[in-house]
Amino acid sequence: MQYDLLLVSLLRVIVEVAGFALLGRGALALLAGKSRHQNIFYLILERITRPAVSAVRWITPRFIIDAHVPMLTFFLLFWLWIALAMVKRYLCAIQGLAC
Repeated sequence: MQYDLLLVSLLRVIVEVAGFALLGRGALALLAGKSRHQNIFYLILERITRPAVSAVRWITPRFIIDAHVPMLTFFLLFWLWIALAMVKRYLCAIQGLAC
């Protein structure tokens, strides 16, 4: 079993879930407006994305506004997803697999 390929695939799934949750959170924020903090679905999506947003807030400088951190998190997750796809493709090519 190729454990490196499994690890890359699992990391990619985690990044996908966080990215889609951020997309849903953004769409729901646009639809719900100011009352989004009373919406149960928004709160669930906020809970799912909290670890990723907190990590990005920790690595970014303080002059970046807190309202921009979720958008920055999405773009970082997007590029991480692309990088993991390239790593997966490389690992499949090395091992002679058709992934």
